[in-house]
Amino acid sequence: MADKIVLVDTSILIDYFRKSEKSNSALVKLFKQGYTFCISAVTEYEIYSGATLSQSGFWEEILKKTKVLAFDQLVVKVAVETNNNLKRKRKQIAIADLFIASTAIAHDLPIATLNRKHFDRIDGLQIVE
Repeated sequence: MADKIVLVDTSILIDYFRKSEKSNSALVKLFKQGYTFCISAVTEYEIYSGATLSQSGFWEEILKKTKVLAFDQLVVKVAVETNNNLKRKRKQIAIADLFIASTAIAHDLPIATLNRKHFDRIDGLQIVE
């Protein structure tokens, strides 16, 4: 059961940060379901670019233990294909969400997010509840 890996979206980490009772966070619920997690390099960027100086220690502790998947040529290829599909349907999403979803697809991983509105639009993306 510990072999279940999920790519977590930025929203899952923000939820964990904001919850005073961490056991009620979506991240802890994933652990209870037997998942371990990784993130996209885009999520790492979003976390650090949105963090205040007083929050940086918290994020450094979390992220130094977290596997970060690169935004590489395979992810770019998947992102272009996915964006073209969304464009044809007139259902494009924010570029960061596109890149995060494409990372999950490129690595054949399910994704956990609190932003289903965008991620549900992407064919072939498995979303973990």
